[in-house]
Amino acid sequence: MTSVAAELPPPVAWADERLGLAKLGRKNLRKVFPDHWSFMLGEVALYSFVILILSGVFLTLWFKPSMAEVQYNGSYSLLKGLHMSEAYESTVNISFDVRGGLLVRQIHHWAAVLFIAAMMVHLLRIFFTGAFRKPRELNWLIGIGMLFLGIVEGFIGYGLPDDLLSGTGLRITEGLVLAAPVVGTYLSFFIFGGEFPGDDFVSRFFTVHVLLIPGIILALVTVHLFLVVYHKHTQYAGPGRTEKNVVGLPLFPVYVAKAGGFFFVVFGITALMGALMQINPVWLYGPYNPAEVTAGSQPDWYMGWLDGAVRLMPGIESHLGTVTIGWNIFLPALVVPPLFIGFVALYPFIEQWVTGDKREHHLLDRPRNVPTRTGIGVGMITFYGVLWLNSGNDLIATHFHSSINTITWVCRVLVLIGPVIAFWIARRWALSLQRADYERLTHGLETGVIVRSPDGGYSEKHRPLSRFAAYELTARERLLPLQTPPDTDENGVRRPHRRRDRIRAALSRFYFSDIVEPPAADELTAAQHGPARPELDG
Repeated sequence: MTSVAAELPPPVAWADERLGLAKLGRKNLRKVFPDHWSFMLGEVALYSFVILILSGVFLTLWFKPSMAEVQYNGSYSLLKGLHMSEAYESTVNISFDVRGGLLVRQIHHWAAVLFIAAMMVHLLRIFFTGAFRKPRELNWLIGIGMLFLGIVEGFIGYGLPDDLLSGTGLRITEGLVLAAPVVGTYLSFFIFGGEFPGDDFVSRFFTVHVLLIPGIILALVTVHLFLVVYHKHTQYAGPGRTEKNVVGLPLFPVYVAKAGGFFFVVFGITALMGALMQINPVWLYGPYNPAEVTAGSQPDWYMGWLDGAVRLMPGIESHLGTVTIGWNIFLPALVVPPLFIGFVALYPFIEQWVTGDKREHHLLDRPRNVPTRTGIGVGMITFYGVLWLNSGNDLIATHFHSSINTITWVCRVLVLIGPVIAFWIARRWALSLQRADYERLTHGLETGVIVRSPDGGYSEKHRPLSRFAAYELTARERLLPLQTPPDTDENGVRRPHRRRDRIRAALSRFYFSDIVEPPAADELTAAQHGPARPELDG
C-alpha cells in the first residue's frame, strides 16, 4: 500500500491511506465494457437525468411553490393586472425576467421528455435482445420502476406552473382518482388538499417533484449501475465472445473519456433544443381557472396513451347501492394500465416459465432468432400506439376533416385486433429473416455473376460468407420446447399439476414453433467447401 500511495499525488495518497481507494480503483477502473451504439441509449437516459437535476436546481432558486393569489405586474404586458397564483407568476418571471431563465426552463422540459423517451427505447432494446434474462430480472424490474417514476415525475412537474393547460390535465387526473370506488374521494382530498383545485397541491407536488421522486430514482440508478457492474455487461455474439467473458474496452481511461464526451454531446443537443425549439409556453395559456378549459389541449406525449384509453371507452356506469362506478373511467384508468405495466414487468418470469430456460445469459439475442418474443413486443407497441394515437382523435378529426366518432370506433377495433395482427406479421417476418440467414449460410451471397454450365444451363455464382459473418449468424443456442411429463411417476403415482404441465408444454411448443435452426457444423462445411473427403470423416 505504501509503494502504491507513493506514486499518487499527495492529496490522493492521503485519501488512499484512509479509504483504500487505490486497491478498489485498480480492480474496477480496468473493468471491461463492450462497445455498441445501442448501449448508448441507457447513457442518454442517465445524462438526461443529470441535466434535469442541474437545471432543476437553477429553477428552484426562483420558483415559488405557492397558490397564494397575487396580481401580476411583470414585464409580459399581456398578463399585466391579472390575478394568478404565485407559482404561475414566478414561472412567467423565470421566463421573462430572470437572465437565462427561459433557456433553462426549456432545457429542463426537453431533458424530461428525452429522459422518458430514452428509458422507453432502452427498455425496448433490452426486451428485444433478451437482456432481461437471468441473472438480470431484478434490473428489468428496476428499469420498469424508473420509467414509471419518470412518467409520474414528468407529469407532476408539468403541473407545477399552475397554467391553464396543466390545470386542465390535473382536472382530468382528479377525475381518474375519483373513479376509484369508495376511496376515490379521500384520495382526491389528500392529493389536492381539499376540493379541487385546493390551496396546497402546488406545494405538495413541489416537495414530491424535487425531493421524493428524484431521491428514489437516484437510489434506483445507483442500484441499477451496481448490478450492471456486478453481473457484467451483456454483449452481442461474435468471435471470441462467450457467456464467460466480456470483450470490449476498459472503463479507464477509454470508456470514461468516451462517456464524458458523450455527456457533453447530450447536454449540447438538449441546450440547442431548449434554445431553438419552444416548449410549454405557459404565458400563452394564462393562469389556471377551473371555469375555463383549453381547446385542443394535449398532454405530454408520454401521458397520451392513458388519455387515449379514457377517450376510447364508451360512457357506461353502474350503481351498487350508494356507490357509482364509472366504467368509462375506472377500466381505462385504473384497470388497463396496471394490467399492461404488470405484464411488461413480469414478462421475464413468464418467458422463463414457458421455456423452462433458467440458465444465465450474457450474450444477446438477435430479435429474428426469437420470433415469438419479437411478435409479443411488437404487439405491445401496437397496443400502446393505438391508445396514444386516439389521444389526439379530436385533432386528427379537425386536420383531416373526418368524423371523430369514426376515428374512435376505428381505434376501438384496432386496440383489440391490431396487437394480434402485429404479432402475427412480426413473427412471420422474423421467421422469414431466419430462412434468409439459413440461405446465406448454406448458399453464400449472390455475386451477380451468371455462369453457363457445359450442358447449357445458367446459374448465378455465389460467394461464401466470411468466417466472422458466419459466426454471427450461427452463434445461438438450440432450444427445444418442454415435453409433457408422464401422468404417473416411476412408482405409478399420479403426478400433481398435470393440467398446468400440459398448458405449459403447449405454450412452450407454440413459443418455439417454426423456428429455423442454424445449419450444423458439417452441413455448413459441406455447403461452403463441398463434401468432406472420406479420409477426413469421423
